[in-house]
Amino acid sequence: MFDSLLAEGMSIWNAVPAWLQFLIVVLVKIVVVLIPLILSVAYFTYWERKILGWMQRRVGPNRVGPRGLLQPFADVIKMLLKEIVVPTKSNRFLFVLAPMLSLVPAFAVWAAVPFNDRFVIADIDAGLLYVLALTSLGVYGVILAGWASNSKYAFLGAMRSAAQIVAYEIAMGFALVGVLMASRSLNLGQIILAQQRTGWFILPLLPLFVVYFIAGVAETNRAPFDVAEGESEIVAGFHVEYSGIAFGLFFLAEYANMILITALTVVFFLGGWLSPFSWIPGVAGTFLAAPSVVWLALKMAVFAFIFLWIRATFPRYRYDQIMRLGWKVLIPVTIVWIAVEGVLAALKVGPWSGQA
Repeated sequence: MFDSLLAEGMSIWNAVPAWLQFLIVVLVKIVVVLIPLILSVAYFTYWERKILGWMQRRVGPNRVGPRGLLQPFADVIKMLLKEIVVPTKSNRFLFVLAPMLSLVPAFAVWAAVPFNDRFVIADIDAGLLYVLALTSLGVYGVILAGWASNSKYAFLGAMRSAAQIVAYEIAMGFALVGVLMASRSLNLGQIILAQQRTGWFILPLLPLFVVYFIAGVAETNRAPFDVAEGESEIVAGFHVEYSGIAFGLFFLAEYANMILITALTVVFFLGGWLSPFSWIPGVAGTFLAAPSVVWLALKMAVFAFIFLWIRATFPRYRYDQIMRLGWKVLIPVTIVWIAVEGVLAALKVGPWSGQA
């Protein structure tokens, strides 16, 4: 009976036009990626509050649901029910558009992120350029939010954030040039497969890995780089005039970008879905050595924890210190290491030995 139903289903599927089949497959992939991603963003906020509570000897959320597990849903419902207050002399259209400009690129980048060697929404040959282009768009949401609010504090926060993002975007881009030189591909899946052949890039590109992750923390305006939201100096930064779900979209965009940075760090430097035990002779051939999306998720969880650990450990830097770190330390380090990579490639050392 099952075989007959399967055959009938296949006959119906084959009768569907090719363009509609493609559209259905893409939509299913988007749903499969988007729903777990949204839930991850929601529970990342819960995990952060629990981790910070543990590090600071507090309890954390524990009222809504068992052990506070329903707290993210309570927060969303609370923001949905609150009124969205639009300042009288603001640019209403841009004021409403800004939160979406921050959130949409954070989700759209996932179209090019491979979860294993077979599942990716869009297998883009120039995936690395696609990632850089979309991650750069997030700054427009921040700038528009500050400018459209018609508030000096919001505008000051937006300008701070724009300068910071530009500085660290350059360092991040130079770090990815090193990844491109090591993998010789712009396709994210091919970058992971290159690490399967030559080993993870975290060792030969260690300085670039450190620069990329620090720049990722700064790009997401997370502590200790959260001067765009310096409450003691500029109230709440670029989103000071936002309320209700409009503020919630900025909040979600920040956490979505954090998860995105963990995924990209793992893809570019730690082998993506590849197992960390595949090189051990006794483990070869077992499930521990098999590539899997589970390894991608576990590696991402480690870096997500580091994001929270950094917030609980370091105080907020002064703005001049942040600019000095971006322009005078991180960018020179990436330029020097790219030159070192050129020498290693000429000598065929490390990932560049015998690579086609």
